[in-house]
Amino acid sequence: MKTDSDTIKKRYDRIAPYFEILEAVAEGLFLKKWRKRLWAQVDGYHILEVGVGTGKNFAHYPGYARITAIDFSPGMLKQAQQQRERKQVAVDLELMDVQALYFADNSFDTVVATFVFCSAPLPLKGLKELYRVCKPGGQVLLLEHVLSSKPAMAWLMNCLNPLVLRLFGANINRTTVKYVKACPFVSVRVDEQSGDMLKLIEARK
Repeated sequence: MKTDSDTIKKRYDRIAPYFEILEAVAEGLFLKKWRKRLWAQVDGYHILEVGVGTGKNFAHYPGYARITAIDFSPGMLKQAQQQRERKQVAVDLELMDVQALYFADNSFDTVVATFVFCSAPLPLKGLKELYRVCKPGGQVLLLEHVLSSKPAMAWLMNCLNPLVLRLFGANINRTTVKYVKACPFVSVRVDEQSGDMLKLIEARK
């Protein structure tokens, strides 16, 4: 099923007020731990977070850094703005699509995305944008759920994907590690403690 950005946007706008509740169990059980692990690896002063969502990563932002965060959903960005004010987080929030970033080449020391490329209609295009705006020697850090390597589970995920995409705007059967390796990064490393369907990926430009 091919779905364009406007359609996905509308789905995220629709669920934005309930997003924290929808993900509360998974967040508490294991996602929060992996977010913390990702942000512990961040290098440099100027950081971009793409797909800020409701601001789930705010608690892990390094206090020394200048951070810009974007999202393509006005509804999700509104939730992030409310979280920013409530928690007094120093971050510049902008409405922007990862597939067409407005930033100049080589702008950021580190680019972070958590659970973004399950939603981007053209994930390879978005990843190439992250490569473009990352400085030479900089890093791109991704936390993504991906298609299982186990045949039975992969079959089930592929069967369920159209329903999940229609309801939530996210794909559960992406092969994001392959997309990252298709970009011209100098190195791509997957955290050895990553599971079968959750991957922490570090790519160096």
